[in-house]
Amino acid sequence: MMDSQLALDNQSPDLAGIEQLPTLAASAHDAASLSDRAIGDWNPLPASPDIDLIEELVTMVGRSRDLDRNNGIASGAEQTHKDNIIGSSLRLSAKPDYKLLGKTIDWAQEWADNTEAQFRSWAETTECDAGGELNLLGLTQQMFSGAFTNGDGLALPLWKPLPATRWATRLQVMESDRLDTPSGMEQKKNLSGGVQHDQHGRPIEYWIMKNHPGEKYGFVYAGADEYQRIPAFTDWGRRRVIHLHDKKRAGASRGKPLISSVMREFKMAGKYTVTELQTAIANSLIAAVLESDLDQETMNSIFGENAEKKYNEFLGGYKPRLSGGAVLKTPPGTKMHLLNAGRNNSAYDSFMQSLHRNMAVGLNIPYELLMKDFSNVNYSSGRMALLEAWRYFWGRRRWISDYWLNVVYELWLEEAINLGRVEAPDYYDNKYAYLRCRWIMSGRGWVDPVKEANAAKIRMDIGVSTLENECAEQGLDWRETLEQRKFENDYAQELGLPSVHEVEYAPDVSRETDQDKSDDEEKTKKEESANA
Repeated sequence: MMDSQLALDNQSPDLAGIEQLPTLAASAHDAASLSDRAIGDWNPLPASPDIDLIEELVTMVGRSRDLDRNNGIASGAEQTHKDNIIGSSLRLSAKPDYKLLGKTIDWAQEWADNTEAQFRSWAETTECDAGGELNLLGLTQQMFSGAFTNGDGLALPLWKPLPATRWATRLQVMESDRLDTPSGMEQKKNLSGGVQHDQHGRPIEYWIMKNHPGEKYGFVYAGADEYQRIPAFTDWGRRRVIHLHDKKRAGASRGKPLISSVMREFKMAGKYTVTELQTAIANSLIAAVLESDLDQETMNSIFGENAEKKYNEFLGGYKPRLSGGAVLKTPPGTKMHLLNAGRNNSAYDSFMQSLHRNMAVGLNIPYELLMKDFSNVNYSSGRMALLEAWRYFWGRRRWISDYWLNVVYELWLEEAINLGRVEAPDYYDNKYAYLRCRWIMSGRGWVDPVKEANAAKIRMDIGVSTLENECAEQGLDWRETLEQRKFENDYAQELGLPSVHEVEYAPDVSRETDQDKSDDEEKTKKEESANA
């Protein structure tokens, strides 16, 4: 016991000089300081994802839509995202895992050709839309817009066989406003934002309003608050609701508008721009006042009795107008004084550019791409900016492919197999192998076609890329490209012409890099200085 007590005593701290230690009020992390005047009153609660978001989502969505309607830069930002992430084309490239299925690569190519052709007959027509107006590309753009502006894209897969159509699988895209928790069920466990989860966080059912809740702001209608409970899956696993949202925090039931982090900047910048425009209009106007230095005696001698009244009546009838090159006559004893607001905000452009750069960072795109302004960018910096943007765009493409397009493909393929239009033995046991695919969207284009085409050739020559990858980057299918090339060559030979792909082109030696031009300019300056 004595030894143990001695050991404990030896572990006791030395309290000598304790007054030299920091006070208990100090924080180990500056970021947690409550005494720092700069951040001492900054104490947001570390609440759950849904507590942080759900109650404020309606406000953010309304503001996001208002910016999209009335702020040109915000509306352009959404279109820029849509153009670069999805674009104007959407193609399925089926890639069944033939090794897992015990097949050959030739079988895989033949199976993919048939599947892609069948899929095009559905995706490139309005048969895929429950409303009968859009093809799959249009529906994908709607889902992306919903996720960008509202935070969620929402669609219901429906089974609607119609006369004179080949397919019954259809998609009904709707605004996520209709996804909501019914009144009186707010306290139900694991139900938030209209999504019911199981104990592991897997969605098991959705509560969707039969009408858009915003319609009640325009007129009274029946069924304003009627809900329909829709299970997430059928008994055999077919999805019944597609909910596209960016699940940034674990356990989040809903997403938020992409513009949320810079929404205040967009709104205030818009107000500031309007104010500056109004000021500029006011400054463009020339106003004048008439000033009189007549004393009372002089007015009486000119106008007689009631001189002041007569003088004011005279001025009331005197209505000169300022116009180009005019010489104005003024009443006796008056002179004209021009007014000029004189406000010249020379810092406006630099201030707004700094603000727009901050907004661009919040939207994950370069400033030049947000403002569509490449006037002060050379090839190298422009290329770097676009490469950084495309890292983000490729990630968003993967996101929308995994959580929207792949789900749609699975819904369609199940019907195609059951109809016998696509052969897939043991499909339900080998879903992954049959569903493996790639989505080809619009190409990213070229900043300098000659340089980048040569770079693509070099990548393929040294074996770090393939024709499939290079074609996909430009929104092309490599097999269709080769087939088209063969057709063109055969047709050229049939006409007695050389192959169109054997024509040799002279290298473009006229192009100079920015560094070449800079070096030439520097050399010229040195020569001129030496001659002087």
